[in-house]
Amino acid sequence: MVDGSSGIVNAPTGSGKTYSVLGGVLEGLKEAPAGGIKCLWITPIRALAKEIELSVGRALVGCGLPWSVGIRTGDTEPSERRMQGRAMPDVLVTTPESLHLMIAGKDALRWLSGVRFVVVDEWHELMGSKRGVLLELALSWLKVVCSGLQIWGISATIGNLEEALGVLLGSDGSKGRLIQAGVKKCIEVRPVLPDSIEVMPWAGHLGIRLLDKVVPIIMNSKSTLVFTNTRSQCEIWYQKLLEAAPELAGQIAMHHSSISREIRHWVEDALYDGQLKAVVCTSSLDLGVDFRPVETIVQIGSPKGVSRFMQRAGRSGHRPGEVSRIYFVPTHTLELVESAALREAIESNVIEPREPYVRSFDVLVQWLVTLAVGPGFRSEEVLRQVRNTHAFSSISYEEWMWCLAFVTTGGKTLEGYDEFKKVELAEDGRYVVRSRRVAMRHRLGIGAIVSDAVMRVKFLNGGFVGTIEEWFISRLKPGDVFWFGGRSLELVRVKGLDVTVRASHQKEGMVPSWMGGRMPLSAQLGKVLRMKLQEAFEDRAVDEELRLIGPLWRLQLERSTIPAADELLMEYLVDREGHHLFVYPFEGRNVHEGMASLLAWRLSLFGPMSFSIAMNDYGFELLSPDPIPIEEGLDSDVFCTEHLERDIWQSVNATEMARRKFRDIAAIAGLVFRGYPGMPVKEKHLQSSSGLIFTTLSAYEPDHLLLRQAYDEVLQFQLEQGRMYQAFERIRKSKIALKRIERPTPFCFPILVDRLRERLTTESLEQRIEKMLKDAGVG
Repeated sequence: MVDGSSGIVNAPTGSGKTYSVLGGVLEGLKEAPAGGIKCLWITPIRALAKEIELSVGRALVGCGLPWSVGIRTGDTEPSERRMQGRAMPDVLVTTPESLHLMIAGKDALRWLSGVRFVVVDEWHELMGSKRGVLLELALSWLKVVCSGLQIWGISATIGNLEEALGVLLGSDGSKGRLIQAGVKKCIEVRPVLPDSIEVMPWAGHLGIRLLDKVVPIIMNSKSTLVFTNTRSQCEIWYQKLLEAAPELAGQIAMHHSSISREIRHWVEDALYDGQLKAVVCTSSLDLGVDFRPVETIVQIGSPKGVSRFMQRAGRSGHRPGEVSRIYFVPTHTLELVESAALREAIESNVIEPREPYVRSFDVLVQWLVTLAVGPGFRSEEVLRQVRNTHAFSSISYEEWMWCLAFVTTGGKTLEGYDEFKKVELAEDGRYVVRSRRVAMRHRLGIGAIVSDAVMRVKFLNGGFVGTIEEWFISRLKPGDVFWFGGRSLELVRVKGLDVTVRASHQKEGMVPSWMGGRMPLSAQLGKVLRMKLQEAFEDRAVDEELRLIGPLWRLQLERSTIPAADELLMEYLVDREGHHLFVYPFEGRNVHEGMASLLAWRLSLFGPMSFSIAMNDYGFELLSPDPIPIEEGLDSDVFCTEHLERDIWQSVNATEMARRKFRDIAAIAGLVFRGYPGMPVKEKHLQSSSGLIFTTLSAYEPDHLLLRQAYDEVLQFQLEQGRMYQAFERIRKSKIALKRIERPTPFCFPILVDRLRERLTTESLEQRIEKMLKDAGVG
């Protein structure tokens, strides 16, 4: 680093990446006098900021440097911010959002022009999000403002390291250095196995039954992190552990992003000091945090990705040469296969890539206003900086001029409204914001994290049913039927955040699911999962998990088959509910949802048909009251990739899906104001405002860049068109095993249960499952 280079340091968790980069920074700056920011250390999560501050502080003392280190995040007290404004620390640990807030200040150039190093920690976590685009833009600006700036990324688990380097450094990517450690982290995966397994698994019921096996793991360890995939799971497991082991009172805590800052900080400090026996947490503690007393990790349920699993495992044994030990607690029987697949993937170094966002114009127009609120900008200079980023390397001059028009006048359609006229062209040629109100509201809206909306479901007569996530409703059209609250409901209309319904007598309908607990299976883990299934089919499984579920394999083979790695299994069942078609691509819930809609639409071309759709990470179900013409579909190459994008748009409610995406885009771009601290704008008002703008732009400016972006994001990130295309290509080259079954199989049973889950109470669901098991011949 003393040679002036930039690059990425890649090494396993706990192998000293932080200190290796920090050592280079301190060596490069050892002659610099104290005072003013010399190094910006960017972190994706606040918990990691505290760990970095401690590490930097220890290094400064060890090197005898009279420098200071400080933190500036959303958790920083106003009094601390004021002190920093008078005298910035030599090393400042911050987040992408807080960096942008600094740039939006009038003292931005005074604070930041002396920066020599920018270190981006956990770069892989930022790269696959719009927060990464925020950082790309800031880094490109800092390269111009700061003479001789060096940029270094730190990453542990990422499958596309060369691309990550190019995204971090932008147009300078070819000059960057990639430094990889020649060591491999030893991760020990220990499954927590039930005493016996059910040959008809149903998702979510097994995990808490293994509570008695988790308690001894905690008791026999000095300190344990219990990772859950959702905040609701975190709350449940915390309470259940206390009920099962009351002696843990005072020694167990909980940590997730919705808990107050004070409690989170107390938990982190207590972990450092070795005061806690266990902490039940979510992803709020899975990135780069070094809690030395932690010996053991427990993972509740599959994290659905190899890199996420490795990150969490790395919180234990967080020192060079030590073993990271993680216990995997399955929440249903088939997750035992994922346990074996995760171990195989780790041993084979199969790690997911992170796909960078490109052409996120909502982030770009926010950035332009940020610069205008802060030091101001000149058009040609900033255009060069923007084109030097990976995200906007392809931006045309016409698109650039559109962005300038958007921030100055609101654009062609909205130029008649003063609230959209934020930036002005000053006499000296700089674009600036002069309005204090505009500047204040913009600073409050800086960032690219937008929460999802919750919608109220009501009957025509006004009776309240409950709340449901907007992303699900966006897929429905008036007249569509869905199950909710134990009722069959027909969608009448959607207005703002109110969903009006009427009772329906139809037995088929879609079943809602909630995004919070539904992390999709990664493509890489899905591939290894199919390999493990082939081992089971060929009776050569050596993993203890696969051997344990031998009865499940035998029943699956008896009633259907187990697909080979180059085979697609489809099962057809006729019962009292109707005609079921089960398809098992093992590509993850998101891809399956798009594939199911597309397959249903293509099959309906053979004749009018109605379908209910259900899915999990392993496959999906089409249910129809009429026979499904699947043989005709296969003969007509129903899995072909020709006209794939056109058929996707035909099979889904594209306008409503894009309308939902546009709500987030509008918030990031500043088209709608999210409110003041303590006085947020109600979600229904945000939805109404963005919905009105969406409708107006659709009618009068259909080529609006933010409107086009909404449709592109639906295709790329919500429906995962690229991954769906690859799945269809793989299926076209695979053998098709179409099995007509007389009773449910272990593969299809979890999908059947998922379809029932949201229309039955827990008690009714238990009774229904018992009846299904009896009907299936295993009760």
